[in-house]
Amino acid sequence: MKKILIANRGEIARRIIHTAHRMGIETVAVYSDPDANALHVREATQAVALGGAASADTYLRIDQLLVAARAAGADAVHPGYGFLSENADFAQAVVDAGLTWIGPPPGAIRALGSKAGAKALAQSQDVPCLPGYAGDDQSDERFAAEAARIGTPIMVKAVAGGGGRGMRLVTDLAQLPAALASARSEALAGFGCGDLLIERALLQPRHVEVQIFADAHGACIHLGERDCSVQRRHQKIIEESPSPAVDAALRERMGACAVALAQAAGYVGAGTVEFLLDGAEFFLMEMNTRLQVEHPVTDALTGLDLVEWQIRVARGEPLPLTQSQVVLQGHAIEVRLCAEDAHFRPHTGRVLQFSAPPATAFERAAPGALRFDHALEEGAEVTPHYDAMLGKLIVHAPTRAEAIAALVRALQGTRVLGLPTNRAFLAVCLQHPVFASGQALVPFLTEHAQELQRLLSNDELSVHIPSALSAIFASNPTSDLPCAMARPLRLRHQGEVHSIAVRELGSGRLLVEQAGAEPVTLQLPQRGVHCVAVGPRRWHWQTGGVDGWVEDASWEPAARSGAAAGATELRAPFNGKVVALPVAVGQALAAGDTVVVIESMKLEHSLASPAAITLAELLVAPGQQVSPGQVLARFAPAMQGAPA
Repeated sequence: MKKILIANRGEIARRIIHTAHRMGIETVAVYSDPDANALHVREATQAVALGGAASADTYLRIDQLLVAARAAGADAVHPGYGFLSENADFAQAVVDAGLTWIGPPPGAIRALGSKAGAKALAQSQDVPCLPGYAGDDQSDERFAAEAARIGTPIMVKAVAGGGGRGMRLVTDLAQLPAALASARSEALAGFGCGDLLIERALLQPRHVEVQIFADAHGACIHLGERDCSVQRRHQKIIEESPSPAVDAALRERMGACAVALAQAAGYVGAGTVEFLLDGAEFFLMEMNTRLQVEHPVTDALTGLDLVEWQIRVARGEPLPLTQSQVVLQGHAIEVRLCAEDAHFRPHTGRVLQFSAPPATAFERAAPGALRFDHALEEGAEVTPHYDAMLGKLIVHAPTRAEAIAALVRALQGTRVLGLPTNRAFLAVCLQHPVFASGQALVPFLTEHAQELQRLLSNDELSVHIPSALSAIFASNPTSDLPCAMARPLRLRHQGEVHSIAVRELGSGRLLVEQAGAEPVTLQLPQRGVHCVAVGPRRWHWQTGGVDGWVEDASWEPAARSGAAAGATELRAPFNGKVVALPVAVGQALAAGDTVVVIESMKLEHSLASPAAITLAELLVAPGQQVSPGQVLARFAPAMQGAPA
């Protein structure tokens, strides 16, 4: 193996490049038009353009990828994760082209890549599974009959793919038709297959997965478990190992089931068997036939490089270790840094400032050290075409408490300005008493998201005026001379307008007056405040673990300064495509009723009515692309008798 084509982008492409180069293997990057200047393109030995922007036209084009491999003289293909990594047809096409596929055999992908197929195989190996239905009859009528037999709660799942897409919880059978329609739509968009299954839902489980590795000589071992229970929209944002709920005996039982499932499928390479853990009982969710996003946690805990293992196994080498030689040391935690706000809404934009705390990249973090896997740099563009994840911060420490503390410090020392990120949200999650005590279950964010968002909001409010003024005056420094005239300012923050008066005292000092509060003297610039302008009168600032956005509303008409105008329009919070309009003009809406469904960054997002109100106008149609701030609908006051 002399040259690997990496059929992926961003952070995972860089991860593979790093290990391949360390092993003396050349690499070929592929790229879409938006990724032409991306880090993975510059770091590979050579790069080949795919043309186009959308995934369907680039990273999901098997023919284009094979043409690129031949043109570059590659003799192997690594799919990374996502995109075509679990596509058996792609794996087969690579093998048929005479190239080495760095992944499991196509037959194993087919057997395990379908949740329904994996479940059937698991049952033949006595791996515990939840009751459900995964048959060929995909009619709503059959699902309704099976759901009545199983009983609620029920989880609707896409048979193909992963990443939480195509999953819906049903707690009342009346919700089933809408859940099926929504899950099918998201599954078709994400995986090109709308087939579904249903199974009994556990409402208070942990999500625990086991990393397995098999070679072509019949050996198969596991490398411990990862607890991935902290999720939003069925997508993980915090992963750790070992799980706070798994002891040695349970680890052995889960590991044995994972290995049995892999061997039954003739598995070779890296794979992850995912379980729901309910007390001492565990049940199969699915098997991911690829490298996981969270594999660095296992890298850290074992001292191994799982990408190197993938390459060695693909070259026909035996596994370097036996099960008894696997040693797990300390505690490792990973968080996923995403371009999203505290309400989990994805955002696009340009990274205007970026700096990271001292960290290794793509290397096992020594105990107490930080590893930061990312593809970030100043000027990088986050587009709506791909996933919202920007990178992963991983800490390995002797104890869980030390890992949490180090990861919080790392997040507070990471600067990403220009678009919203979940940096601050991750830090408050890690410090929440439920997570800190090791008690976080899958519903953790459902139960505590509002509390965490309120903590973030309070943190912002406590520092927003000095930080906002530091941002505003950064590009217009205060005079060295005092000015007797007070400057009135209206600052919009978190949707509310705050009126203040600012008097320049000279030498960068400001006297800030606000109704109902004592005057405050500030020295600019504020130490530790970092900021950028993201518009003519809008700024993004960070200080420590706090992120904020402020607009100078001083020149706006007074009517726009209040919140009342917000209830007359529904605007797009991010780029996306309209996939559904479940309401009609003239319809009376209750607060929270879905008005528009937008697909962005591979997920569907429901935009709701802000109050009991009447839909006066719809300004978009299904299939239409929309941009942030675009007006989607207009409302009129609720008609008499409208639902409250």
